Amino acid sequence: MKACLYLVPTPIGNLSDITLRALETLKRVDLIAAEDTRTTSKLLGHFQIAGKKLISYHKFNEQKRVAEIIAALDSGSEVAIVSDAGSPGISDPSQIMVRAAIQAGYQVCALPGATAFVPALTASGLDSASFCFYGFLPAKAKDRWSILNKIKLSASTSILYESTHHIRQTLEELLSVCGDRDVVLARELSKIYEEYVRGSLSEILADWQVKEKGEFVLLVAGAKPEPQLDEADLDDLIRELKAQGKSNSEIVDKLTEAYPRNLVYRKVLAVKGK
Repeated sequence: MKACLYLVPTPIGNLSDITLRALETLKRVDLIAAEDTRTTSKLLGHFQIAGKKLISYHKFNEQKRVAEIIAALDSGSEVAIVSDAGSPGISDPSQIMVRAAIQAGYQVCALPGATAFVPALTASGLDSASFCFYGFLPAKAKDRWSILNKIKLSASTSILYESTHHIRQTLEELLSVCGDRDVVLARELSKIYEEYVRGSLSEILADWQVKEKGEFVLLVAGAKPEPQLDEADLDDLIRELKAQGKSNSEIVDKLTEAYPRNLVYRKVLAVKGK
């Protein structure tokens, strides 16, 4: 059988969250491509896994590492990719290598395991039936505002990763683009100081108590659906207001708070008073 490329999740904070299968795989593989070899060396040392060949594999060198890792697979070596924390490929490198391995005819095996946004979502209290994960917002303003506008229109829960230094700015931008939404900020997940901050954007920003430490998972409630227009109810409201002696212009001004103005205007002319 051909060698396999393994994607091995590592704990996002609590080392006890590593799976038995992840440990077995790290013990068995011949080569480990790590986002930071120093971090991975400490993890291996903690679980008494010795004698492993480590190479760095991060966003600045992943393109250069492809040929080296494919060569290792060609020689029959089993290879694992690990990030510093969480699942490779979720806001961490691996996608380029995965595509190359598939193209070369090798099996890619992704192990289940730690990913920060999953526990944050399930404990958030927001809708988890439908959600969209965006990772970190782009640095370029044009791309950043494009994502924010997608969040504005989405009825699903939106999930972002954000750094300590930009968390307040991102909340302010969300409030500006999306209006006042319920949000949840999750930080230090699985660690001793794990914390959830829940509330509306305006409330959290007005009374800023967020500990600006560590990376955040930011969850944004979906946009509320537009109310379904019931034209029969609108007809009844118009008749009632006409019976109260309201003029057509007064009725239009009052009802356009809840209904489109052109619809109200057309109905006011068509509906006869009581």
